[in-house]
Amino acid sequence: MQQTTNTLLMIRPIAFRRNEQTAANNYYQKAENGLLPAAINAKAQNEFDHLVLKLEEAGVNVIVLDDTLSPETPDSIFPNNWISFHESADVTIYPMFAENRRWERREDVLDLLEENGFYIEQLVDYSAAENDEVYLEGTGSLVLDRENGKAYCCISPRSDEELMIEFCEDFEMDPVIFDAFQTVDGERKAIYHTNVMMSVGEKFAVICADAIDDSKERKMVLDCLRSDGKEIILITEEQVNGFAGNILQVKGADGKRYIVMSETAKNTFTPAQLKVLEKHGEIISSDLTTIETYGGGSARCMMAEVFLPLQEDEE
Repeated sequence: MQQTTNTLLMIRPIAFRRNEQTAANNYYQKAENGLLPAAINAKAQNEFDHLVLKLEEAGVNVIVLDDTLSPETPDSIFPNNWISFHESADVTIYPMFAENRRWERREDVLDLLEENGFYIEQLVDYSAAENDEVYLEGTGSLVLDRENGKAYCCISPRSDEELMIEFCEDFEMDPVIFDAFQTVDGERKAIYHTNVMMSVGEKFAVICADAIDDSKERKMVLDCLRSDGKEIILITEEQVNGFAGNILQVKGADGKRYIVMSETAKNTFTPAQLKVLEKHGEIISSDLTTIETYGGGSARCMMAEVFLPLQEDEE
């Protein structure tokens, strides 16, 4: 299994704004500052377009799908939470915590990928779990080490342990389950998505080990990463707040590796940390301030990796 891909699916927003339904446990979202929704969306579109341009200039194949005005989906810019694409030719659909995020699911995504030459064999759909108020939000909840067959997951209201184990059984991966916290108004509260506090590349891992309060769990997670030969870059909770954990390694032209992050994240890393990261890929950074401020997500959340086989490989 490959850990990095050259193809990304990204959804261009049309009604981006702060989603009041997700603010309940996404503490990275900030309150409105007086900007009209149309102005917020225009800024988000501009940031989206600039990131896509930088990715394409690096030789990354970006499949862009425009969001629709109806139904209203303020978080559609983060498709990695409701869908993932696998080398096995499976497409996975996930149960979402916020009702208006469930409306992001759309079948024309599959049509578009097939039009782009990808082969889809089967749909693995966990979305019915929403009926039982059980959620697992894609590669937000799950940080996948595809190459080593491991799935990392910090448990939260949006990341159910039993469903995560079911996913691992279905995809023959080993679950690495732990609790991770952040300090909110002096209280330790569950981090809602694993990909906020850690990222796993081919030969490196960025992780906020301090977020794992239980020392045994912390050691277990770090041992898992080390046993697979990952160079570990430890980040602080302050750096998590700057989206340093929300980064992604991708392949560009001729298989060259890149690490995609926001300008906020790049400025949050220390020079020494950036030097280590640059051993594993050239850094692509882009200003995502509006998206981060109102959406509470950053670069990694915007990119759904496509690992599907090409149709010609299946013939």
